[in-house]
Amino acid sequence: MNRRSFLKGAGVVTVVVAGGGVWRAFDQGVFRVGEGPAYEPWKDWHDANDGPLNLVRAAILAASPHNTQPWLFKVADSSIELHIDTRRNVGALDPYLREEHIGIGCALENLLLAAPASGYAATATLQPGKLEPIPADPKSRLLARVDLASGKRDETELYNAIPRRHTNRAPFDQHQPIPPDLLEALSHLTGDDADTKLFLFTAENDRKKIVDISSAANTEIYSDPDVQRGSERWVRMKWSSVQDHRDGLAIDAFGLPPIGSAAVKMMTPGMLRWASSHSTQNGYSNLMLSAPLIGFIAVRDRYDQEQCLRAGRIWQRAHLFATAHGLAARPCNEAVEMVDHERAHGRPASRAALLNEITGDSKWQPTFVFYMGYPTLSAHLSPRRPVQAVLV
Repeated sequence: MNRRSFLKGAGVVTVVVAGGGVWRAFDQGVFRVGEGPAYEPWKDWHDANDGPLNLVRAAILAASPHNTQPWLFKVADSSIELHIDTRRNVGALDPYLREEHIGIGCALENLLLAAPASGYAATATLQPGKLEPIPADPKSRLLARVDLASGKRDETELYNAIPRRHTNRAPFDQHQPIPPDLLEALSHLTGDDADTKLFLFTAENDRKKIVDISSAANTEIYSDPDVQRGSERWVRMKWSSVQDHRDGLAIDAFGLPPIGSAAVKMMTPGMLRWASSHSTQNGYSNLMLSAPLIGFIAVRDRYDQEQCLRAGRIWQRAHLFATAHGLAARPCNEAVEMVDHERAHGRPASRAALLNEITGDSKWQPTFVFYMGYPTLSAHLSPRRPVQAVLV
C-alpha cells in the first residue's frame, strides 16, 4: 500500500458494522482517540519540580519525520546533551538522515523555549559535520549541548503553544487567506541566522508550480519499494501497536473526518489495500492547494549538520507561531526527498534545479517544504515515548 497515496487522498469511507464488529471497534481504539499511555506525555509535559527534565518533557513533543522521535538526551544539573539515535530512521526515504537531523533541531527549539519558562538561561552549542549515508551499524551521536544557568522566568507565546502544536493533515480553508501582519511576522522568524532563510509563496501560480513538483516527486519516490518499506514500518495501524511503540503515524493523525478515521480503524489489511488503490485522484495536490501559503526553509548547504539543526529550529518555531495564531500546518517534503534520492542514486539533480527555479536564487537550498492555513478539522495528538525512554 502506498501510504501517502491513501492517507493524503482518502475520502470518506462508509462501512457496515455487525456482530463481531463492535468488538473490533473497541479493539482498534475507535472510541479512544488520544487516550492511553502513548498520549500521556502531552498531558504531563510540565512539572515545575522536575529541574532540567522539565525541558526534556517539552523537547519530546517536537515534530519529527514520520514521528520517529530520533532523539536521546543526557541530562546533568547544568547541561543537557542532544543525541541522534540513527537506528530510528525511515530508510531510503531519508538516505542521509537529513530529515532526522531536522527533527533533532525541532526538539532543540522546544528545549530552548522551555528553559526560560523553567527559570534557566540556556546556551546551545551545535556540533559541526557533514551528513553521510545511513551507517551500516547505526548508533547514537552527539549533535548539540545546551548549558544551563540560573535565569529569569519567562513564558512566551511559542512556549505556551507547545502542547497544542500538532501536524494537521486535513484540508484547509482555501477561502480564508493568512492576514498580511501574520505573514510579515512569519517571514522574520529566522532572526539573525545568516544560514537559514524562509521563502513564502501565496500567489496561486507559485503554489501550483510547487504542488506540481511535489505531486510528481511523491509519485516517483514512492514507486521505489525500498522507500515504501522504510516509510510503512512507521505506520501504526493497530491500536495495540500505537500503545506498544508510542511512536510513528497513527490513524487518528491521518487528517480524516471522524467517520473516516473510525472506518479505517475497522478495516482489515485487504480492505486498506483496496481503498488505497481506489483513493481520490489528485487528492494530495488538492490538499496542498487548499492552503493559502506554501513555504520553503532554505539553507546554504542542506547536507551541513549544523544547518540542518537550524532548519529544524525554524520549522518548530514556525509551527508553534502558527498554532499560537489559530493556523494549522504540515510538511510536504517530497521534492526535497527526491533531491536526496537522486543524489543517493547518482542521478542528475533535476529536483534541486526545479526548486531553484521557484526561489530564483541558487545560493539558497530548500531543505524543508510546508504548507499553512486555517484548519477545517482539528488535529489529534500523536503518540509519544515517555521521558524515561529517551534518556542516556
